[in-house]
Amino acid sequence: MMKPQLRHKCNIVAFANGTAIIGPLTQTPPRLRPALPPARAALPPMTAMPLLPQIALACLLGGLMSVLAAGLVMFGLPRRFLGLAVSFSIGLLLSTAMLNLLPEALESGMTPREVFPILLGGILGFFALEKFAIWRHAHSGSGDIDGHAGDRACEDHTHNHHHHHAGELQGGALGILVGDGFHNFTDGLLLAAAFLADPALGWATTFAIIAHEVPQEAGDFAILLAAGWKRGRALFWNGVSSLASLAGGVVGYFALEHAQDWVPIILIIAAASFVYIAISDLMPRLKREQKSIGWHGLLLAAGIAVVMFGGTHVH
Repeated sequence: MMKPQLRHKCNIVAFANGTAIIGPLTQTPPRLRPALPPARAALPPMTAMPLLPQIALACLLGGLMSVLAAGLVMFGLPRRFLGLAVSFSIGLLLSTAMLNLLPEALESGMTPREVFPILLGGILGFFALEKFAIWRHAHSGSGDIDGHAGDRACEDHTHNHHHHHAGELQGGALGILVGDGFHNFTDGLLLAAAFLADPALGWATTFAIIAHEVPQEAGDFAILLAAGWKRGRALFWNGVSSLASLAGGVVGYFALEHAQDWVPIILIIAAASFVYIAISDLMPRLKREQKSIGWHGLLLAAGIAVVMFGGTHVH
């Protein structure tokens, strides 16, 4: 008498993307699906735009908003608010350079022995440009944030002023506009490189540029008013000068789009620019402040915290 055959639960092995899946024969083999891509972190709406419009928008915001903010400070808000803005700017500039731009360059594959010589050369290069009045920022002491128009006294004398004749002021005013145009063009190039590396990094760099441009543009207004310019005329021509950043952003996008190897180098130069401005221009102003020391320290820390905890740099 034949024994009834026992039903053996033999196993089969299926391979899905290199992973063995073992299951009983009597069960339906698992459906083989392609591996799903990892979930991407939700990005802000602005970073979903095409890259070139993002760069153009950032350049416009970085230029025009800084001019308008400086105009509000010079024409309406108490002068002490500008000093507080300097503290916040220092925190933003240094933390953006040290915590965003330089790490991005290192993560691109560059070694520290390649990064830091470029950083050193960038800082020295900006110093040389400023000495030759090509890339103006500190205005050689004549356009400081509490400069005065005509014979009016400043509200807060925190440094020595250099008085000029009307003719010298007119020439200096034109030089300021030309120098700032070059400076803004450079900012546009740096923004383009930041956006090509990472759109989130580009927006973080935009906020740092806006912050440090406010004290600079306020100094420009002081020089133009001292030269006898009307407020509307000074505001208009500063706005025109700020549009050079848009040209720099467009040129940078098309020049670097097919030269990606240069993007980390431009990021290092951007970091050098921020470090140089913070240390050579803004920190000396902060050292002269004798009031509201606690507020200055708090705002400096706030600028650092915005970069550290703002979640602006993601991969």
